[in-house]
Amino acid sequence: MIGRLRGVLVSKAPPWILLEAGGVGYELEVPMSTLYDLPEPGREVTLFVHYAHKEDTVALYGFLREAERIQFRNLLRVSGIGAKIALAVLSGTSVESFSRLVQAGDVSALTRVPGIGKKTAERIVVELRDRVAAGTTMSGLGSTSATVDPQSEAQTALQQLGYKPAEAQRLIRESQAPGDTAETLIRKALKAALGGNS
Repeated sequence: MIGRLRGVLVSKAPPWILLEAGGVGYELEVPMSTLYDLPEPGREVTLFVHYAHKEDTVALYGFLREAERIQFRNLLRVSGIGAKIALAVLSGTSVESFSRLVQAGDVSALTRVPGIGKKTAERIVVELRDRVAAGTTMSGLGSTSATVDPQSEAQTALQQLGYKPAEAQRLIRESQAPGDTAETLIRKALKAALGGNS
């Protein structure tokens, strides 16, 4: 099992990053809340890791904060929720905001996350109400040396999180402003899609 990795950030391609540790390059999928706070490529970073092994595949998920990893693992325990939806939840709302939504039983807000219907949202509230705790909020923005334009990179990231291409394109079009980086676009689009609960 891999529980934590410390190494040099090689590249960022939302929602994926490449981290070199001990001469090995690890590909990790990260929520946008972690991506926002990552340093420039070439800098050292330490990530909490969730190691997932299913039949013939292995996946690594990285988190800057332990609270995010705990929430990710709590979500995976809910019937009908996989890694993709768990990452979408973390990407769209802070640990603290998510905890408030669950404790308030706000099913309507939870259904704004791609892949979460009313029944799944209700299960989240029932199963996680006692587990959620206030965590840290998202802060700061990292910048990325994108090889494609910010709009395309942001659209790709939103699609990876479960948004349909047309919806991702619409969110970006309505959220973008001149000079926005991909990470800024992603954050603004997610905030708009989830009703400002980030």
